[in-house]
Amino acid sequence: MDTVLLLGEAGPGGAYVLRLAVAQPLAISFGRFAGGELIPIPAGAILYTGSALGQAGGAALARRLLRHATRSGAQPPHPIRTDIERAFAAAGAAEAALRPPRQKRLHWHVDYLLDQPQVSLTHIIALRSQQRLEAAVSQLLQADPLTGVLRPGLGASDLPGHTNLLLATADVAWWANLAHRLAGLLPPNSFA
Repeated sequence: MDTVLLLGEAGPGGAYVLRLAVAQPLAISFGRFAGGELIPIPAGAILYTGSALGQAGGAALARRLLRHATRSGAQPPHPIRTDIERAFAAAGAAEAALRPPRQKRLHWHVDYLLDQPQVSLTHIIALRSQQRLEAAVSQLLQADPLTGVLRPGLGASDLPGHTNLLLATADVAWWANLAHRLAGLLPPNSFA
């Protein structure tokens, strides 16, 4: 499986799934979520669903993914950041001057998880589309018997009733088929 897979129409925005590997159990606060309570995160695979919709000619999706692959302060970025730059450049889907952020401020729930040294961003599946697909992607993943909710609402402040940070207990075949399942959410004729 490619580390960065871009599906759908060439365009500036879309929805995406991040695959994170948590090396050891930890407990973290996700900003103000649940009153700042420490939430236990088990070792294993975590999925995050997000979106970035931008104006035509922009690179909202590429910028968002580069931001996710960047850690705050002087911490090194996730190694996948170089793969993100290459994938978008090869697809002609990013501005030539696209650069990762210099300073990252923790904002989204997933930022708090991605900032931990025990967590690695390992894979990305991006659905390039100007249609809002985040809720459909989130629903597809939540309904899967091989995913589990870490805490209701986590990672989905802007999607009431959804949870965008999920534990995944899937095998290799499930991961290999995930891109095909997600591509089924794209509108017809959306492949460039």
